[in-house]
Amino acid sequence: METAEYFIKKIYNPKIWLPIMPVKKKISPGKYTSPNTIRLIRGGREYFNLLLTLIEQAKDCIHLQVYIFSDDETGNLVANALKKAAARGVEVYVIADGYASQSLHRSFIGLFKEAGVHFRFFEPIFKSRNFYFGRRMHHKVAVIDTRYSLAGGVNIADRYNDLPGKPAWLDFALYAEGEISRELCILCWKTWNGYSRNLPLTPCEEKKLSFAIKKEENVEVRMRRNDWVRRKNEITASYIQMFRNAQSDITVLCSYFLPGKVIRTQIRYAVSRGVRIRIVAAGISDISLAKNAERWLYDWMLRNKIELYEYQKNILHGKLAVCDEQWMTIGSYNINDISAFASIELNLDINDQRFTSDVRRKIEEIIDTDCIPVTADQLAKTKNIFNRFTRWFSYQFIRLVFHLFTFYFKRKP
Repeated sequence: METAEYFIKKIYNPKIWLPIMPVKKKISPGKYTSPNTIRLIRGGREYFNLLLTLIEQAKDCIHLQVYIFSDDETGNLVANALKKAAARGVEVYVIADGYASQSLHRSFIGLFKEAGVHFRFFEPIFKSRNFYFGRRMHHKVAVIDTRYSLAGGVNIADRYNDLPGKPAWLDFALYAEGEISRELCILCWKTWNGYSRNLPLTPCEEKKLSFAIKKEENVEVRMRRNDWVRRKNEITASYIQMFRNAQSDITVLCSYFLPGKVIRTQIRYAVSRGVRIRIVAAGISDISLAKNAERWLYDWMLRNKIELYEYQKNILHGKLAVCDEQWMTIGSYNINDISAFASIELNLDINDQRFTSDVRRKIEEIIDTDCIPVTADQLAKTKNIFNRFTRWFSYQFIRLVFHLFTFYFKRKP
């Protein structure tokens, strides 16, 4: 049986455990797609207005795959748009996670199917052939007509939308038009068909598409996935590359920042090379246990000269990182072992100086206007016996939960 630690030691170069780290000049380009034109979309009204517009303009096919699909105002808004698309002949496919979306009522799903929407749950808890409780479909992606896509951290629920008197949680997605949308469409088809190895060419691959994108607007984008059961660890590898190859600075915005041993090792050596690292964490969290566990790591971060900020305006749910004003990653992946070894995650890596610089400026605006810095002096003021024990206990309990959720007895070939 392979534990998470055994697996990461086996897959990644043993040199990452040594005190001297090899430094490369830049991130390896990997399998980047081109041409693409992209835009950073903030969660809330901006995201859902765009999603609804894309659904309303769809002519051929829609894929929507999310962790949470709620039967609330926002969920019904999106559901009604999907049903209208199906009524005008668009093929609509929706997958929601079988655990996080289990509260969807049968009548809600029945109305979907009556309207011609193809709907299914991913791995319902007590109906799965392989009982992997921690393996949830955590990615959030929409692909329209193989041309347009949205991928990030936004679920379909009121808390991710701007409603009267209730601003959305802080989250982001990447809107793309181009070849990366074709790749995402292929992924959606494969997910819909259970990752069958005997799947013929998907409709996305059969289409002959051309993208009229101006040279100056073209951006290189690559799809990255994590699914430990299916031996996919691309997002983790992207983060390890980022910390190993960074030359000047890294800014990470992450909702549940609980890095494992390997990532912490990479962070330490990046700092030792003079790389400036900033972490934007949640000040208010929807999971108090996770927040207390995070705060137990604050001492470690500050000792290692990491600049730490807590977002104050609302709950932070976004997941992105920017490196050297040249490269960035965005998606559903949190820097913790659940994302690394359990959940099915999807990120998009962008290799473009102009776009990345713009995103970095936006994150710096959030730091300046909506965050407070966490300093050693400030942290010391909160260190009474009760808080220290609560944070220590939360951290140890979270580690136990991560181990239980990521300890699988079977992996697929």
